[in-house]
Amino acid sequence: MLSSVYQLSFETIELRKPVTSGRLQGMAQQNSFDIVSNVDRAEMTNAINQTLKEVRQRFDFKGSAANVVLEKEALVLTAEDETKLRNMNDILQQKLVRRGVPLKALSYGRVEPAAGGTVRQEVAIQQGIPQDKTKEIVKFIKDSKAKVQASIQADVVRVSGKDRNTLQDIIAKLKANDFGIDMQFTNYRSN
Repeated sequence: MLSSVYQLSFETIELRKPVTSGRLQGMAQQNSFDIVSNVDRAEMTNAINQTLKEVRQRFDFKGSAANVVLEKEALVLTAEDETKLRNMNDILQQKLVRRGVPLKALSYGRVEPAAGGTVRQEVAIQQGIPQDKTKEIVKFIKDSKAKVQASIQADVVRVSGKDRNTLQDIIAKLKANDFGIDMQFTNYRSN
């Protein structure tokens, strides 16, 4: 019988920390999110199509030329008289709410006479946060005395800070305060 002897040798293995520059080790982790105000145009188009379909089927709009048109930055509502315009607007608002489009994102103009004895109303669609509202939001965040930084980047407000819980508190405070605009909180990042 032959016996084989195996000899195992164990070498000590050193575990070392990866070498990084001192500048990166000293930095604290930054978290951030963006405050935006955008309307989903696809949902807006779907709500308009549903509105027009219902208007064409309703008895009180029989033979009416009532219409809703989505332009680049606005909706244009037209009807024979203000009552039909108001009724069509009610239908449109119901459809928008069902599709998740916030009504705060709409700014109604005044009703004006139009061609052919009709009336029209232009409804501006808010895309982006207006400059005065961005300043108001930044001031509100700074007045909260939270350890975060808020900066205006065109029509977006970016809020950054070290603590995630502080950022969540800021979001809750912003939701509780009414700025008169629709706001979404997006682009949450941890660096």
